[in-house]
Amino acid sequence: MGGTISRRAAMATAIGIAGAATVGCSRQQPAPAASRALAVATAGAASPSLTPSPTADTRPRAPLTGTLVADPSTLDHAAVAVKVSDVQSAHPQFGVNDADLVFVEPNGISYTRLCAVFHSSFPADVGPVRSIRPVDVPLLSPIRPVFGNTAAANWVMHYVAAHREYLESLWSFKSGVHGTAAYSTLPGRARVHSVCCHPDELRKLARRMKTPPAAPYLPFATGDEVLSTEVAGKDAATLSIPWGPRDTFNTGYAYDEGSGTYLRSEPWGKHVLADGERVRTDNVLVVRARWTMDKIYAGGGAPDPVVEIIKGRGSFFYAHGGSYVTGTWTKGAVNDLFQFTLADDSPLRIAPGRTFLELPQVDAKVLIRS
Repeated sequence: MGGTISRRAAMATAIGIAGAATVGCSRQQPAPAASRALAVATAGAASPSLTPSPTADTRPRAPLTGTLVADPSTLDHAAVAVKVSDVQSAHPQFGVNDADLVFVEPNGISYTRLCAVFHSSFPADVGPVRSIRPVDVPLLSPIRPVFGNTAAANWVMHYVAAHREYLESLWSFKSGVHGTAAYSTLPGRARVHSVCCHPDELRKLARRMKTPPAAPYLPFATGDEVLSTEVAGKDAATLSIPWGPRDTFNTGYAYDEGSGTYLRSEPWGKHVLADGERVRTDNVLVVRARWTMDKIYAGGGAPDPVVEIIKGRGSFFYAHGGSYVTGTWTKGAVNDLFQFTLADDSPLRIAPGRTFLELPQVDAKVLIRS
């Protein structure tokens, strides 16, 4: 895949990439400070091992957050993914702080769009809901979710349908969904930003995707495994991730010691939801990937990028608790999980909790300050 691509190429192929690192509301939040103390204590106060021999931890955990679960039966249901508009005119948004996992994707060449995935809890409202992007298919396929959206260009919908074994797309005007309790209209919003999803109601409409994700999506540290940021982390008080041309439209994160989380910002200021809560996350994972501009996808207008992660490779930054590490990511087939490897060839181990995964360009100048 390279240059202008065909519909078939966009759906079936991806180019592997490599890039050198450039550095310059959930209802119950986990306690990163406690997990950090536990990691240090179990690794040994004097000299944490770079290659620990962890003890198997078989306690039940939420597959998308890695957090312990008292009653696994409460999560015996499919995850629900919802596409959420992230342009300034779509704000304030609903429900994002309840997501276990949030993917941040390009929308055009200067904006972002969110794909929020819910499994541990379902907020009443999520939105405003918008359309699918091709990268949603390889991002979501390992999770096997019910997928809330407002559809997409015909070829993208055909691509989604070709992978129906991995996700069940129930868009807002689909026959059998329109007019149900799964969607409603947000009052006082422009029509393009007026659709609201009710994820638990959408889940109940699923015909195929009814079971929980088969495996943890990310490499969580469990048992006495040591967090990678505890072993080899550098200070990361703030992160800035550029999306637009010439490093414009930067999203950002600032570490808040009081809550032990990263607070998110949009290019115009703090990322604040309709309920007045600041968007926050335990983990920030920046996956730099190649974008291919597909003019067909834009319908003759400005090109919209296709993010190439199938059979892909690139660099990543992972931040938690005020520290970060870097390494290389790889991904195989459409339904394969990401694999993350640090510079010393050890596997990445991240903290249980909520994660924002951002997908800027392969050469994005990610700026991390201490």
